[in-house]
Amino acid sequence: MEKNLIVQPETCTGCRTCEMICSFVHAQEFNPLRSRITVFSYEKVGLSAPMVCQQCSVAACMQVCPVGAIQRDEHSAALLVSQDKCLRCKMCTIACPFGAATYDPGKDMILKCDLCGGDPQCIKYCPSGAISYQDPLQATLAKRKSYAEKFKTAFEEVI
Repeated sequence: MEKNLIVQPETCTGCRTCEMICSFVHAQEFNPLRSRITVFSYEKVGLSAPMVCQQCSVAACMQVCPVGAIQRDEHSAALLVSQDKCLRCKMCTIACPFGAATYDPGKDMILKCDLCGGDPQCIKYCPSGAISYQDPLQATLAKRKSYAEKFKTAFEEVI
């Protein structure tokens, strides 16, 4: 069953632990510029949201790559960048509607979530549980149930 990173921004504290562990796992340094996940904080409303590759079924990054350097991994279903094939043209960074593909000029490489080979480390270290790794259909069902529960509670208060 295909899994994906599911983000619940309402539980994110903005601690950026996910960025730190991602950069450490992939670049052996604690540097958010080398992370494949980025936390955006909207201080005006007190909300933080981790932004990460959605591993799209019809992936703009993969479609726009002129040399086919982005392919789906059979095991994890992650869209992986072959750095050997990649021209560093940055078309994938432009095409991604989520801004999840980025370019690291220091390492001269495209950065994109690879789901840590099917064992995403960001979820293991997220202290608030704002990121999970699950079947997207199950995550949607859980959100629907939660939303329905809010209606039920509101209805019970009225009665």
